[in-house]
Amino acid sequence: MKGHINYIDRAHINNKTVLLRVDFNVALTKSAKVADDYRIRQAIPTINYLLSKKNKIIIVSHLGRPVNKESEFSLRPVVSHLNNLLTKNKVILVDDFLSDKGQKIIKNQKHNEILMLENIRFYKEEQKNIDSFSKKLSSIADVYVNDAFGVSHRKNASVTGVTKYLPSYGGLLLKEEIETISKILDNPKKPYVAIIGGAKISTKIEFVDKLLGFTDFLLLGGGVADTMLKALGYEIGKSLVNNKEIKLAKKLYKLAKKKKTTIILPLDVVIGNAISTDDSLETKKISDVPKNKYILDIGPETEAKFGSILSEAKTIIWNGPLGYFENKLFRRGTDFIYYSITHNKNALSIVGGGSTLAAISKKEYLEKITHISTGGGAMLEFIEKGTLPGIQALIK
Repeated sequence: MKGHINYIDRAHINNKTVLLRVDFNVALTKSAKVADDYRIRQAIPTINYLLSKKNKIIIVSHLGRPVNKESEFSLRPVVSHLNNLLTKNKVILVDDFLSDKGQKIIKNQKHNEILMLENIRFYKEEQKNIDSFSKKLSSIADVYVNDAFGVSHRKNASVTGVTKYLPSYGGLLLKEEIETISKILDNPKKPYVAIIGGAKISTKIEFVDKLLGFTDFLLLGGGVADTMLKALGYEIGKSLVNNKEIKLAKKLYKLAKKKKTTIILPLDVVIGNAISTDDSLETKKISDVPKNKYILDIGPETEAKFGSILSEAKTIIWNGPLGYFENKLFRRGTDFIYYSITHNKNALSIVGGGSTLAAISKKEYLEKITHISTGGGAMLEFIEKGTLPGIQALIK
């Protein structure tokens, strides 16, 4: 990463109104409560630091992928949770910062109050990075702080747009993410192993391309593995894949041999119905998957293979669960990977991604992981490029 970021602990930000971009895109329970608050807790040091300097804070975040301001994507549950964490301050939700009512709340903000704008993706201009919207957003504060590593790969108004109009700084979490990941990967120790899983295939299949030649072993699970298996002619049942990605997967498999990265695919899998709650589960060799079933986890033979490689690794990156972990029947493979990483005392490890964080939250041995990143796509892109649009926007 070229250039210099001015972080808040090296700056003099006092008695200002701070527009603080965070990544509070967290999972909610069916009763609209925060299911896993790891990302929220990671931003608390930055919030407390800014408060200690007598600043007023206006928090900006998104939640999910809203289309028409659906109530299920409201940040109200997050505000409630943050009030429980910050007992000395009152956190208030601003329904619409552009309205007269919203502007009045912002104008009358007290020093013991933290304001949180409603889901910034409720405004179409956010993801389109419309300049006039960035200007309106920046007009409510004196200073901008980016503490949202998890969205810093996005060229959004609240990530890159506002930096044109406000003095801009990096928060303490952003600093930790950049410095820790850079340190681990500047000269990674070998064997260097990456595990890529998860349901979101599109961004990850491209990232597989970037890892070739750098990693010694690439262990694939989830949707990425399904795509690669389909490309190699295996039956994957009712598991969904994209035809464009199958073509790319074929190229990548050939390229891996040239670049001397060994791709390890599942040898056996756990199959079942999409919502299995019974004992109809079966473990099948990868050559024996029936057409009417879904691949929902890796099998024991695959665990053994992956485990032997991870036990020898010196550098490990993990992004994405290896099965449909939300159902406890298909969590075993993901749990196995987690415990394999935490029991390797000789490896430096980076784990990240929203679904990965959800899969490992509340587990023992979390301290054995070198760095747990709040970013998924952002972590992968930062490893690939060494910078991100949101980081570049802070460099002066």
